[in-house]
Amino acid sequence: MGLIMSRLDDFLDPLHHGIWEVDVPKESVTEPLDPGWEVSRINVPSPATIASYRKGQYHVHETKTEWRVHLDNHDPKHHPLLHLIDDAPLLLMIGDTLVTLVSGTRNKTGNEQMILEGQVRAWKTQIIIGLFITIIGLFVITRPWLSFRGTVRIFIPLVMIGLGLFTIMKSIRIEPFQVLEKGLFYRGLVITIAGILAFYLPLYAWINGLLVVVFVWMLASAVVLLGRARKGRTAIPEGFISRVVIAIISLCLAVLVFMFPIGFVVFLMLNGGIVVLLIGITLLVNGIRLKRRMEGN
Repeated sequence: MGLIMSRLDDFLDPLHHGIWEVDVPKESVTEPLDPGWEVSRINVPSPATIASYRKGQYHVHETKTEWRVHLDNHDPKHHPLLHLIDDAPLLLMIGDTLVTLVSGTRNKTGNEQMILEGQVRAWKTQIIIGLFITIIGLFVITRPWLSFRGTVRIFIPLVMIGLGLFTIMKSIRIEPFQVLEKGLFYRGLVITIAGILAFYLPLYAWINGLLVVVFVWMLASAVVLLGRARKGRTAIPEGFISRVVIAIISLCLAVLVFMFPIGFVVFLMLNGGIVVLLIGITLLVNGIRLKRRMEGN
């Protein structure tokens, strides 16, 4: 009797019948992911996830033991804005990031033996970087307005210039000098110039730009989620109550954006500081665990 071969796609039918997520044990999938699945670099954080892949509206989080697959309402490849508004509202991204980071400090580091043998993430490096990031997080939390000014007036322009120069370098050959990809070269040039101009952008322009983006994102998410909620629970299989709560809070915060603009910027920076702080603590904890593991060997 021959061995029955199974693909991950063979387990996804429940997603089209009101089930938002299916958990498929890895031992149940005998075939590798087909070429239709593409690595997803940017995702709403999820605890225990080691990699993410997308195939149209299918989104899978790979863990050590299983594939966790859900069906997004919009394919981010073709409808990126709708995906952000409906599938990844800002409050959900902030909340899941915090939950993932907190759980990361409680769970053991991944394959610690492999890390030790390969010397990929030495405990000293993790502790030093974790301490540095923790200090940054504490600074942002205690000096949110100063941190915002430094971020938009110095950090973001430098990142843009660096990205632009990196893009330009990828598009040319030095010896002999030759532009290999003109489209990539001009794109890098535009990004570099934009980064230089960003140094001279007034602070109020950064504030207004940020608040407009956040306002539109939150308001659109609230409208879309409440619109789906009117159709009943079956229209929100990912969690009716949680999405309605997110919609209501998003609507309230969208109103507060215009009532207290500076306070809202401070609120966003505080949340960012907390995220950075938790990242630093996670690295510190993992570094200490690796150190103890080394001392025990």
